[in-house]
Amino acid sequence: MPDTSDFHNGMKLEIEGDPWVMTYFQHVKPGKGGAFVRTKIKNLRTGKTVDRTYRAGERVVEADVEDRNMQYLYAEADGLVCMDNQSFEQITIPLEQVGDAKNYLQENAEVSVILYKGQPINIEIPSFVIAKVVETEPGIKGDTASGATKKAKIETGATVLVPLFIKEGEKIRVDTRTGAYVERAA
Repeated sequence: MPDTSDFHNGMKLEIEGDPWVMTYFQHVKPGKGGAFVRTKIKNLRTGKTVDRTYRAGERVVEADVEDRNMQYLYAEADGLVCMDNQSFEQITIPLEQVGDAKNYLQENAEVSVILYKGQPINIEIPSFVIAKVVETEPGIKGDTASGATKKAKIETGATVLVPLFIKEGEKIRVDTRTGAYVERAA
């Protein structure tokens, strides 16, 4: 079992039966009292982030977490079907564990599936996707200096605010973390 001297960003811990990932840590040695480690950890199931303090030398339990590169195949009524790139095994990830990621997934996209004790708990998609605009209103000439935007529906089903000059059929780059338009894509 590792202790606080083994802490590093990205370390996976098991706390009260849930997997967590360490996003920040700082060793603190005050002038009075014992040393301690201040951390920020993120729950891999829920995405919740909390601050936690450990005494120096305190032991922690490492989580049985594995990241696997998979290919997203298609959506079913109860989840998303992904295929392992090495074993070609297919697994279904429940929709409630996927969150907003499902709005930006394209068939055959490479994703990273997080497995906890062999069960899928979360999915990480690329930070940016290139998608075709399938539905948008025509842009209005003039008034472009103000940075006006309009709604556009992309092929994955998500709605994105885009500049007025974007037309149906064009490909755009979208930031999947914020759902924001980034630029035109070739």
